[in-house]
Amino acid sequence: MSSFDEYGNGSASPSDISTNKWKAVCSYLGILILIPLLLGGDSTFAKYHAKQGLNVFILYVLSGIVSHIPFLPFDGLISGVAYFSALILSIIGIINAVQGNMKPLPLIGHIRIF
Repeated sequence: MSSFDEYGNGSASPSDISTNKWKAVCSYLGILILIPLLLGGDSTFAKYHAKQGLNVFILYVLSGIVSHIPFLPFDGLISGVAYFSALILSIIGIINAVQGNMKPLPLIGHIRIF
């Protein structure tokens, strides 16, 4: 059973966290986001981190797209900042997953894709 407070922080059962911690960590490792999406089952913990990881993955993809737009001024700077931000958010997400926390990521954590 999971619950969320007014800030989006959630909690899952200790057994859910211990069983699915590795899946939650995979959520922040690029294409490995498919692991919790496909194998997460009914785990609240894995699904929560998969949704957070999807936001980070989209930021990685957008940084790559922006870097290939030739007419965009400062494209290298914009894509570099986006990529570095995604890297920092991945590290924060991994730390949250390892510690068993369900906290939204800064700036993009409240965006819901699905």
